[in-house]
Amino acid sequence: MRRPGLEARPRKRFGQHFLHDPAVIERIAAAIAPASGESLVEIGPGRGALTRRLLESDCASLDAIEIDRDLAALLRSEMGDDSRFSLQNADALRVDFSALARQRGRPLRVVGNLPYNISTPLLFHLLESVQDIRDLHVMLQREVIARMAAEPGDPAYGRLTVMLSPWVQVERLFDVGPGAFQPPPRVWSAVARLTVRPEAAFPVSPAFRAVVAAAFSHRRKTHRNALRGLVTSPQIESCGVDPSTRPETVSPALFNAIAGTVKLPSGAD
Repeated sequence: MRRPGLEARPRKRFGQHFLHDPAVIERIAAAIAPASGESLVEIGPGRGALTRRLLESDCASLDAIEIDRDLAALLRSEMGDDSRFSLQNADALRVDFSALARQRGRPLRVVGNLPYNISTPLLFHLLESVQDIRDLHVMLQREVIARMAAEPGDPAYGRLTVMLSPWVQVERLFDVGPGAFQPPPRVWSAVARLTVRPEAAFPVSPAFRAVVAAAFSHRRKTHRNALRGLVTSPQIESCGVDPSTRPETVSPALFNAIAGTVKLPSGAD
């Protein structure tokens, strides 16, 4: 029960839109299906609507990461008596998820209604600990989920698609309308499941990130022009890619093949 005097209003600077629709909460919980002995991590629990539902499971632990101090106080007041519940009043971009997995003694299952304004940097940060994460269930702007799940040739296919591909399989689950939140956002959201691959889809080249970033920095440019200074047209052709094509047509594995021809300066990533 909420204790008197504790309330939390949405803050624009944190991009807060609180999920309150019971049907959507139940669909997300059903998709996660927490099992006995598992360690959950919820990023941005807000007012705790999904948190309460997850604590109804037999999970071993639930670590909530909330940047808003007022919300953190609210959550501690309501759920602090549950020994499985732990809260970090912290920026998720600064959390060491591998250290948290070691502390819990098992891989993490991550869930969150991620702030739209930091969604891509946060996903890339989570990838740094991918070996310690079992899966992620995330709610994001619908267009971002479309990019994550896109195939080569799709209009939504881009840098985010390619960078996620070696490490996770992306499954788009369902859309969520603005009315499920308070206050309602101006856009539709969607929920996706990211299942961590047992091993990377291919041995990732040290230059993979640099090549993908360069290729998609100017989507209208051909590979010949976008990758100038990194690789030559003959190098691109040697990987089975036409230098006159554009990046949205090339698979992640072929981007990695191109990256394999790059010689980075010592210490470069």
